[in-house]
Amino acid sequence: MDGNTDTSMRFPEPDVANILASRPLRDEDFKRISEMVYGLCRINLHDGKKALVQARLNKRLRQLGIDTYPEYLALVEGDQTGRELTYMIDTLTTNLTFFFREADHFDYLRDEVLKKIDPSKQSKLRIWSAGCSSGEEAYTMAMVAREAVSDLDRMDALILATDISTRVLAVAREGSYSEARFKDTPPELRNKYFEKDSRHPGFYRARPELAKLIRFRRLNLMEPWPMKQPFDVIFCRNVMIYFDKPTQNELVQRFFDALRPGGVFMVGHSESLTGIQHRFRYVRPTIYIKP
Repeated sequence: MDGNTDTSMRFPEPDVANILASRPLRDEDFKRISEMVYGLCRINLHDGKKALVQARLNKRLRQLGIDTYPEYLALVEGDQTGRELTYMIDTLTTNLTFFFREADHFDYLRDEVLKKIDPSKQSKLRIWSAGCSSGEEAYTMAMVAREAVSDLDRMDALILATDISTRVLAVAREGSYSEARFKDTPPELRNKYFEKDSRHPGFYRARPELAKLIRFRRLNLMEPWPMKQPFDVIFCRNVMIYFDKPTQNELVQRFFDALRPGGVFMVGHSESLTGIQHRFRYVRPTIYIKP
């Protein structure tokens, strides 16, 4: 899950507007959808998201041959497997992202964390990409780690990348991306750590030495976290903007507890911890340290 704007959702074009008008989303149905999503993962779909919700779910209604949102909601609520609810959550939380997005965070990761590591003294490295979306953030972390720590293979190094969306995690595990996703990536790094994907012209696939550093897992941030070892760095960028203030407060406290002393916590450029009770030490906008 990532808060970047999905450029495929620029609407309404004339034909799109007609399609949406044929399946109107009533306020009471939007409220039911919002309550379902909030109940599962605390994502706050306020009134300003109604048009987005309608545009994204309309395609699913057409696929299923369903004409109204009450019919669709009855399907979701009656599906004992939970698959349709998961599909709905995936649809409403998936956005586009790219490598080296908000690059100053990766500069800080390289210069203030990774370059200071001495593998002869530090045997483990744990980084968490929370809300990893389709994986670009995690693969960027892996590139930066490979470049910054010369003896990285001597370490027990792991990047955990989690998201609530099963669809984006499937893309992330595949590790194959269009050239457009590398728009902010130095060409030498793309060529070093990715190879042309022979199955998909114009796409590049992560090389094994990069992919082996990352573990992609599904995780609802509102549920118990199974991780036991503390992290050196946690990125949770452009994720908390989906949540209301009480949920943000709860998450920040849990992230604090999941870090080792001296660990680094980063949020997105559209976010801050202002107005949130926390124990972090402020470093610079969007970057915090656990004392």
